[in-house]
Amino acid sequence: MSARETLANLASVLMSGNVEVIDLSGRLGPDTPLLKLPPELAVDTPKIEIHKISEYDNSGPFWAWNWLKLGEHSGTHFDAPHHWITGKDYPDGYTDTIPVKNFVAPVNVIDCSAEVAANPDFLLDAAAVKAWEAEHGEIGSGEWVLMRTDWDARANDEAAYLNADETGPHSPGPTVDCIEYILEKGAIGWGTQCIGTDAGQAGGMEPPFPAHNLLHAANRYGLASLANLSKLPAKGAILIAAPLKIADGTGSPVRALALVPKS
Repeated sequence: MSARETLANLASVLMSGNVEVIDLSGRLGPDTPLLKLPPELAVDTPKIEIHKISEYDNSGPFWAWNWLKLGEHSGTHFDAPHHWITGKDYPDGYTDTIPVKNFVAPVNVIDCSAEVAANPDFLLDAAAVKAWEAEHGEIGSGEWVLMRTDWDARANDEAAYLNADETGPHSPGPTVDCIEYILEKGAIGWGTQCIGTDAGQAGGMEPPFPAHNLLHAANRYGLASLANLSKLPAKGAILIAAPLKIADGTGSPVRALALVPKS
Protein backbone atom coordinates (compact mmCIF):
# COMPACT_ATOMS: atom_id res chain seq x y z
CA MET A 1 0.00 0.00 0.00
CA SER A 2 1.36 3.41 -0.97
CA ALA A 3 1.70 6.31 1.45
CA ARG A 4 -1.17 8.07 -0.35
CA GLU A 5 -3.40 5.01 0.03
CA THR A 6 -2.43 4.67 3.70
CA LEU A 7 -3.45 8.27 4.42
CA ALA A 8 -6.68 7.85 2.48
CA ASN A 9 -7.44 4.73 4.50
CA LEU A 10 -6.71 6.59 7.76
CA ALA A 11 -9.08 9.39 6.74
CA SER A 12 -11.74 6.81 5.93
CA VAL A 13 -11.51 4.95 9.23
CA LEU A 14 -11.49 8.24 11.16
CA MET A 15 -14.68 9.35 9.40
CA SER A 16 -16.30 5.94 9.94
CA GLY A 17 -15.56 5.97 13.66
CA ASN A 18 -13.49 2.80 13.49
CA VAL A 19 -10.58 4.78 14.89
CA GLU A 20 -11.40 6.78 18.01
CA VAL A 21 -9.64 10.01 18.99
CA ILE A 22 -8.95 9.99 22.75
CA ASP A 23 -8.23 13.22 24.64
CA LEU A 24 -5.22 12.69 26.92
CA SER A 25 -5.18 16.22 28.34
CA GLY A 26 -6.52 17.77 31.51
CA ARG A 27 -8.43 21.05 31.59
CA LEU A 28 -6.13 24.08 31.74
CA GLY A 29 -7.19 26.94 33.99
CA PRO A 30 -6.68 28.74 37.31
CA ASP A 31 -7.48 25.55 39.26
CA THR A 32 -5.01 23.34 37.38
CA PRO A 33 -2.56 21.77 39.87
CA LEU A 34 1.00 23.01 39.44
CA LEU A 35 4.31 21.68 40.67
CA LYS A 36 5.47 22.99 44.06
CA LEU A 37 9.23 23.05 44.69
CA PRO A 38 11.17 23.71 47.91
CA PRO A 39 11.89 27.48 48.07
CA GLU A 40 15.61 26.83 48.41
CA LEU A 41 15.57 24.84 45.15
CA ALA A 42 13.58 26.94 42.67
CA VAL A 43 10.90 29.54 42.09
CA ASP A 44 7.48 27.99 41.49
CA THR A 45 5.48 28.47 38.31
CA PRO A 46 2.86 31.17 38.91
CA LYS A 47 -0.79 30.21 38.98
CA ILE A 48 -2.51 30.20 35.62
CA GLU A 49 -4.46 33.38 34.88
CA ILE A 50 -7.06 33.93 32.15
CA HIS A 51 -7.92 37.59 31.54
CA LYS A 52 -10.78 38.73 29.34
CA ILE A 53 -9.93 41.25 26.61
CA SER A 54 -13.47 41.50 25.26
CA GLU A 55 -16.70 39.55 24.94
CA TYR A 56 -19.15 41.26 22.56
CA ASP A 57 -18.89 44.53 24.51
CA ASN A 58 -17.39 48.03 24.22
CA SER A 59 -13.88 46.55 24.08
CA GLY A 60 -14.81 44.40 21.11
CA PRO A 61 -18.44 44.43 19.98
CA PHE A 62 -18.36 41.37 17.70
CA TRP A 63 -15.69 39.13 19.23
CA ALA A 64 -14.53 37.41 22.39
CA TRP A 65 -10.91 36.69 23.33
CA ASN A 66 -8.61 36.41 26.34
CA TRP A 67 -5.00 36.82 27.27
CA LEU A 68 -3.21 34.23 29.38
CA LYS A 69 -0.49 34.06 31.99
CA LEU A 70 0.99 30.59 32.43
CA GLY A 71 4.25 28.71 32.66
CA GLU A 72 5.52 26.46 29.89
CA HIS A 73 5.23 23.43 32.18
CA SER A 74 1.63 23.92 33.28
CA GLY A 75 -1.07 21.26 33.12
CA THR A 76 -0.70 18.52 30.53
CA HIS A 77 2.62 19.52 29.04
CA PHE A 78 5.58 18.57 26.90
CA ASP A 79 9.17 18.69 28.25
CA ALA A 80 11.75 19.60 25.62
CA PRO A 81 15.42 18.65 26.12
CA HIS A 82 16.42 22.25 26.92
CA HIS A 83 14.19 22.03 30.02
CA TRP A 84 17.03 20.25 31.87
CA ILE A 85 20.69 21.11 32.20
CA THR A 86 21.68 17.78 30.64
CA GLY A 87 19.89 18.74 27.39
CA LYS A 88 20.91 22.39 27.22
CA ASP A 89 23.35 22.04 24.29
CA TYR A 90 21.04 20.48 21.69
CA PRO A 91 20.21 22.99 18.94
CA ASP A 92 17.07 20.95 18.18
CA GLY A 93 16.16 20.76 21.86
CA TYR A 94 13.67 23.64 21.98
CA THR A 95 9.96 23.49 21.23
CA ASP A 96 10.49 25.55 18.07
CA THR A 97 13.40 23.47 16.75
CA ILE A 98 12.33 19.87 17.45
CA PRO A 99 11.60 18.06 14.14
CA VAL A 100 7.81 18.01 13.84
CA LYS A 101 7.76 14.34 12.81
CA ASN A 102 8.69 13.55 16.42
CA PHE A 103 5.30 14.79 17.64
CA VAL A 104 3.48 11.77 16.16
CA ALA A 105 4.53 8.27 17.17
CA PRO A 106 3.29 4.84 18.30
CA VAL A 107 2.70 4.51 22.02
CA ASN A 108 3.20 1.78 24.62
CA VAL A 109 1.04 2.01 27.75
CA ILE A 110 2.26 0.15 30.84
CA ASP A 111 -0.58 -0.31 33.33
CA CYS A 112 0.64 0.22 36.90
CA SER A 113 -2.72 1.38 38.28
CA ALA A 114 -3.21 -1.54 40.66
CA GLU A 115 0.30 -1.17 42.13
CA VAL A 116 -0.16 2.58 42.56
CA ALA A 117 -3.54 2.14 44.26
CA ALA A 118 -1.71 0.06 46.88
CA ASN A 119 1.39 2.29 47.06
CA PRO A 120 1.50 5.90 45.81
CA ASP A 121 5.33 5.75 45.86
CA PHE A 122 5.36 2.81 43.44
CA LEU A 123 8.37 2.76 41.10
CA LEU A 124 8.38 1.07 37.71
CA ASP A 125 11.70 -0.63 37.09
CA ALA A 126 13.38 -2.18 34.05
CA ALA A 127 12.49 -5.73 35.11
CA ALA A 128 8.79 -4.84 35.14
CA VAL A 129 9.08 -3.21 31.71
CA LYS A 130 10.73 -6.36 30.33
CA ALA A 131 7.95 -8.49 31.84
CA TRP A 132 5.40 -6.20 30.16
CA GLU A 133 7.22 -6.63 26.83
CA ALA A 134 7.12 -10.41 27.22
CA GLU A 135 3.32 -10.18 27.40
CA HIS A 136 2.55 -7.36 24.98
CA GLY A 137 5.51 -7.11 22.60
CA GLU A 138 8.75 -5.17 22.48
CA ILE A 139 9.02 -1.40 22.71
CA GLY A 140 10.18 -0.17 19.32
CA SER A 141 12.62 2.56 18.43
CA GLY A 142 10.91 5.93 18.05
CA GLU A 143 7.93 4.97 20.25
CA TRP A 144 6.54 6.62 23.37
CA VAL A 145 6.36 4.78 26.70
CA LEU A 146 3.60 5.92 29.07
CA MET A 147 3.11 4.84 32.68
CA ARG A 148 -0.58 4.41 33.41
CA THR A 149 -1.36 5.08 37.08
CA ASP A 150 -4.87 6.60 36.91
CA TRP A 151 -3.40 9.47 38.95
CA ASP A 152 -5.50 11.86 36.87
CA ALA A 153 -8.49 10.90 39.04
CA ARG A 154 -6.92 13.20 41.65
CA ALA A 155 -6.59 16.20 39.31
CA ASN A 156 -9.58 18.09 40.73
CA ASP A 157 -7.97 18.13 44.18
CA GLU A 158 -4.54 19.79 44.13
CA ALA A 159 -3.56 18.45 47.56
CA ALA A 160 -4.36 14.89 46.53
CA TYR A 161 -2.67 15.35 43.16
CA LEU A 162 0.57 16.66 44.67
CA ASN A 163 0.23 14.25 47.64
CA ALA A 164 2.93 15.91 49.73
CA ASP A 165 3.75 15.68 53.43
CA GLU A 166 6.68 16.70 55.62
CA THR A 167 8.93 14.27 53.71
CA GLY A 168 8.00 15.69 50.31
CA PRO A 169 5.66 14.61 47.49
CA HIS A 170 4.59 11.00 47.12
CA SER A 171 3.69 9.97 43.58
CA PRO A 172 4.71 7.11 41.29
CA GLY A 173 7.33 7.19 38.59
CA PRO A 174 10.28 5.39 36.98
CA THR A 175 13.49 4.07 38.44
CA VAL A 176 16.87 4.97 36.97
CA ASP A 177 17.18 1.60 35.24
CA CYS A 178 13.67 1.95 33.79
CA ILE A 179 14.64 5.12 31.94
CA GLU A 180 18.02 3.68 30.97
CA TYR A 181 16.27 0.63 29.51
CA ILE A 182 13.67 2.47 27.42
CA LEU A 183 16.43 4.70 26.05
CA GLU A 184 18.38 1.57 25.08
CA LYS A 185 15.24 0.48 23.21
CA GLY A 186 15.23 3.80 21.35
CA ALA A 187 12.09 5.27 22.93
CA ILE A 188 11.33 8.81 21.79
CA GLY A 189 9.96 9.80 25.18
CA TRP A 190 8.38 8.93 28.51
CA GLY A 191 5.08 10.15 29.93
CA THR A 192 3.08 9.96 33.15
CA GLN A 193 -0.25 11.03 34.63
CA CYS A 194 1.45 12.80 37.54
CA ILE A 195 2.53 16.43 37.89
CA GLY A 196 5.97 15.62 36.43
CA THR A 197 7.74 12.82 34.62
CA ASP A 198 9.64 11.72 37.74
CA ALA A 199 8.41 10.10 40.94
CA GLY A 200 7.68 12.39 43.87
CA GLN A 201 10.72 11.14 45.76
CA ALA A 202 13.03 11.13 42.71
CA GLY A 203 15.25 13.88 44.10
CA GLY A 204 16.89 11.23 46.28
CA MET A 205 17.79 8.92 43.39
CA GLU A 206 21.21 8.71 41.73
CA PRO A 207 21.19 10.53 39.44
CA PRO A 208 18.38 12.66 40.86
CA PHE A 209 15.23 13.05 38.77
CA PRO A 210 16.28 10.33 36.29
CA ALA A 211 13.43 10.89 33.81
CA HIS A 212 14.48 14.52 33.39
CA ASN A 213 18.20 13.92 33.74
CA LEU A 214 18.56 10.94 31.39
CA LEU A 215 15.81 11.61 28.84
CA HIS A 216 16.97 15.12 28.07
CA ALA A 217 20.63 14.11 28.07
CA ALA A 218 19.62 11.77 25.21
CA ASN A 219 17.67 14.53 23.40
CA ARG A 220 14.39 12.79 24.20
CA TYR A 221 11.10 14.14 25.51
CA GLY A 222 8.70 13.99 28.44
CA LEU A 223 4.95 14.28 28.88
CA ALA A 224 3.34 15.02 32.25
CA SER A 225 -0.15 15.38 33.72
CA LEU A 226 -1.64 13.12 31.07
CA ALA A 227 -5.23 11.93 31.41
CA ASN A 228 -7.42 9.03 30.27
CA LEU A 229 -4.66 6.49 29.78
CA SER A 230 -7.18 3.86 30.90
CA LYS A 231 -8.83 4.30 27.48
CA LEU A 232 -5.69 3.25 25.59
CA PRO A 233 -4.60 -0.30 24.73
CA ALA A 234 -1.19 -1.55 25.80
CA LYS A 235 -0.07 -1.30 22.18
CA GLY A 236 -1.58 -0.21 18.89
CA ALA A 237 -2.41 3.46 19.46
CA ILE A 238 -0.75 6.51 17.92
CA LEU A 239 0.14 9.47 20.16
CA ILE A 240 0.00 13.06 18.91
CA ALA A 241 1.66 15.54 21.27
CA ALA A 242 2.69 18.81 19.66
CA PRO A 243 3.96 21.67 21.84
CA LEU A 244 3.42 25.29 20.91
CA LYS A 245 6.19 26.68 18.70
CA ILE A 246 7.52 28.97 21.45
CA ALA A 247 10.76 30.76 20.62
CA ASP A 248 13.51 28.90 22.52
CA GLY A 249 10.76 27.11 24.43
CA THR A 250 11.71 24.60 27.12
CA GLY A 251 8.24 23.07 27.06
CA SER A 252 4.60 23.81 26.42
CA PRO A 253 1.08 22.87 27.43
CA VAL A 254 -0.31 20.42 24.87
CA ARG A 255 -3.61 18.95 23.78
CA ALA A 256 -2.30 15.39 23.66
CA LEU A 257 -4.41 13.02 21.58
CA ALA A 258 -4.33 9.31 20.82
CA LEU A 259 -5.69 7.50 17.77
CA VAL A 260 -7.10 4.20 19.00
CA PRO A 261 -8.55 1.43 16.81
CA LYS A 262 -11.93 0.19 17.96
CA SER A 263 -11.91 -3.51 18.74
